[in-house]
Amino acid sequence: MPGARERSAVVGAVENANTMVLVTVATDAELLDRRQVALTEGLPTHPHHHEGSWAVGRYLDSPWARPISLAEALGLVERVREAAARGARACLESLAAEVSAPIVRLAIRACPSLPETAEACIADARAQTVADSVMYRRALADAARARGWDVRWYDRERVPRDAAAAQGRDEIESVLRSMGRAAGPPWQAKHKLAAAAALAFVGE
Repeated sequence: MPGARERSAVVGAVENANTMVLVTVATDAELLDRRQVALTEGLPTHPHHHEGSWAVGRYLDSPWARPISLAEALGLVERVREAAARGARACLESLAAEVSAPIVRLAIRACPSLPETAEACIADARAQTVADSVMYRRALADAARARGWDVRWYDRERVPRDAAAAQGRDEIESVLRSMGRAAGPPWQAKHKLAAAAALAFVGE
């Protein structure tokens, strides 16, 4: 129909260490794709929380701890960051090539505020526990922006309500169950959360 809006898609993302669950939903709420991708391979997955902490004397009584200098830990953080950036670009390129509608947006969990440098994150007892997760989320967001996609940050507690409101419903759980039945297993809590995040922003 002349003047009709082109069908597009939104990706909802849920992170778990260096892996991302990506659920892609069209603007008409059709599930287009579901996948889990690793942003890095063959590298430690928590360089701030593990190696960084060992470098400053935390958790040294754990059975997996090993001696490492702060300089070595910071070098490792940078290598993991660069690998995550490459992995994020590659996985989004593959996703965009395989999805039937043009992707316009990525929805990903909001990041807490952190100190500006890796060294400061390692030194902060709270920051070092979340810095790795934030690193991976930022890598995916940066890769999305580089593709021209809009990036939206969601609150995992609020996003089901936001998704329901965006879909003009009182709740979103029935929609997510229907998606899961159509998709087949696995359809776990992380897939439902990613789908809800996508649905919260498909109408924008």
